[in-house]
Amino acid sequence: MKKYDALIIGGGSAGLAAAAALKENGIDNIAVLEKDGEAGGILQQCIHNGFGLMTFGEQLSGPAYAERFIRKAAELGVEIKTNTMVTKLTADRKVEYVNSTEGAVTAEAGAVVLAVGCYERPRGAINITGDRCAGVYTAGQAQKYLNIDGYMVGKKVFILGSGDIGLIMARRMKLEGADVLGVAEIMPYSNGLPRNIKQCLEDFDIPLMLSHTVSKTFANKNGRLEKIEVVQVDENLNPIAGSEQYFDADTLLLSVGLIPENHLADEIGIVSDRATKGPVVDESYMTSAEGIFACGNGLHVHDLVDFVTIQAARAGKGAAEYLKNGAKSGRSVTVGAGSGIGYTVPSLVHPESVSEDVEFFFRVTKPLTDAVITLTSCGEVLRTIKKKKIVPSEMQRITVKKDVLAGLTDGLEISAEGVVTV
Repeated sequence: MKKYDALIIGGGSAGLAAAAALKENGIDNIAVLEKDGEAGGILQQCIHNGFGLMTFGEQLSGPAYAERFIRKAAELGVEIKTNTMVTKLTADRKVEYVNSTEGAVTAEAGAVVLAVGCYERPRGAINITGDRCAGVYTAGQAQKYLNIDGYMVGKKVFILGSGDIGLIMARRMKLEGADVLGVAEIMPYSNGLPRNIKQCLEDFDIPLMLSHTVSKTFANKNGRLEKIEVVQVDENLNPIAGSEQYFDADTLLLSVGLIPENHLADEIGIVSDRATKGPVVDESYMTSAEGIFACGNGLHVHDLVDFVTIQAARAGKGAAEYLKNGAKSGRSVTVGAGSGIGYTVPSLVHPESVSEDVEFFFRVTKPLTDAVITLTSCGEVLRTIKKKKIVPSEMQRITVKKDVLAGLTDGLEISAEGVVTV
């Protein structure tokens, strides 16, 4: 049986950053297991710029951002096994994987970092009736076809969902000469970053239809999409009778949410967060299974790759500390999502063994103006942050000093209030 100090499952931006952090913290016997033919993950198909403003202080394309971490991993001597599929993970950190070079392998690791990414919610997960026809893609599928394979997916395009990939593909399709008819969003606010709404829709005069959804698809005689039905929804997200509109579209792109890919964690009973669908982690990014850590979009869906890198580095450092010193000692307290907050990461902290300040990441549930973010414990306000405007699509963060955490007798709660702008 092969033995490693640490194995990282996933070679995207999270896995590479975690591997680099492990190396930089003195853990040398590590390997990254990547199912695709090259490292870099989803970044390889994101040819637009806007990546790396926090990490590198400049705008990079997705492949350029990935290349910097691939190069860094090579300089640090990180072993990356590509075309390698992990088939099983056990709670005692045995990893089964297979590739064409080694065949089927069982490896034992002192620590495992899950950097498994996420997948797109498909058509079958949403309520669209009508014909099952060609021309319906997830936005990420269309992005790969166009940016990697050079295949133009359609000429008359409609997009359901205002997630960032959908917004970026609206601009991309427009630049490639397609007629982008519009973007429908079932919520009364967009789920994309404000900068993407401006740069991808408004700058190209692509209409955004809030509180609308695609309700039906129609195929032509060849089985290709030729028309869609769009309806307005009420405050309970139910279709409003008589609001139907029809668009002659040969292509429908779905940007209706991302789901962390966590079947390996689920199979061994790792506790997951009901809101994020990813593992619950503590301040070192360790899950409920000792020695198994999580980061990246497999932990929770991020808006910026820079945040992925920040959290993955902390997971790598946490894994290194675990390998040197063992698991955190003492009691743990919860970091809860209070009023106006969807979730927090991390959601556990160990007051008696915390060694540094901890940064907590969270999202609000609705767009707010004149917002106040409040951190409390035992009814005492520990910190407040005022923000002119915050939206669910932008991740927020708050840092808590280690001496404050060390003095906790009960859990923390993060809440947000302000004027709801929907």
